[in-house]
Amino acid sequence: MRYFIHIGYNGYNYRGWQRQHKVLSIQEVLETSLSKLLKTRITCLGCGRTDAQVHASQYFFHMDVDEPWDFDLLFRLNKMLSEDISIFDIIPVEGYPHAQLDAIRRTYDYFIHTYKDPFLHGLSSYYPIKNLDFGKMKEATKLLLVYNDFSAFCKSPDKNPSNICYISTAQLYADINGDKIRFQISSNRFLKGMIRIIVMKLLEIGTGEISLEEFENYLSLKETPKKTVPAYPQGLYLSRITYSFLDIPPRIGFSTIFQNNVDNAWQIL
Repeated sequence: MRYFIHIGYNGYNYRGWQRQHKVLSIQEVLETSLSKLLKTRITCLGCGRTDAQVHASQYFFHMDVDEPWDFDLLFRLNKMLSEDISIFDIIPVEGYPHAQLDAIRRTYDYFIHTYKDPFLHGLSSYYPIKNLDFGKMKEATKLLLVYNDFSAFCKSPDKNPSNICYISTAQLYADINGDKIRFQISSNRFLKGMIRIIVMKLLEIGTGEISLEEFENYLSLKETPKKTVPAYPQGLYLSRITYSFLDIPPRIGFSTIFQNNVDNAWQIL
């Protein structure tokens, strides 16, 4: 029987989702815990990779289990896991859908705060930048919907069979004071480092380091930027995964950093 597991995690203490040699990953922790509880070797196949220190407010993986369990697996698994990984739902599915290959839409959020805030440490990226030009940043964000080849915003474009991504939404938000910024983007797929590189370019546009014309040239002419330094990892969240057969709202209401309507905290730019 195949199960889809709906989880969320704070990735600050991990080297990403995927199991790697001699470093701690989300996948390794889950496979180890599930194998102990179910007394058989369990393999967890995730909906995608997340980099070191990147979070997921919604994430799905699938696993196959031959024999049903006769205890509250969700409760016991949450009790066994550390506080930075949460299991929300365990969902039996018909047939053998794939957590990664059958996802039709992925949404990411990237959070920035421009003043030092100890309560956002590890949850948002701190960039002490004042007087960002939100108008130009908004125009650049709109351009992401016009083009679909993101070779210029990938860490290793030559390694991909295709660098085409179909972005369906891209939006900038800010709080009422303009010192917290949220970038949200949805697409059928993303390239390695793509979102964090885009965020850094948006900040460079906001400070005047690069122009809108330069930004569009990266997209239209596929020009590789002179520098492709990505934004910090801890501001990035995989925030929603959609399937044709499964569309569950993220369980993110507990976290004020995500809430859209707390005292009108986030305003569309």
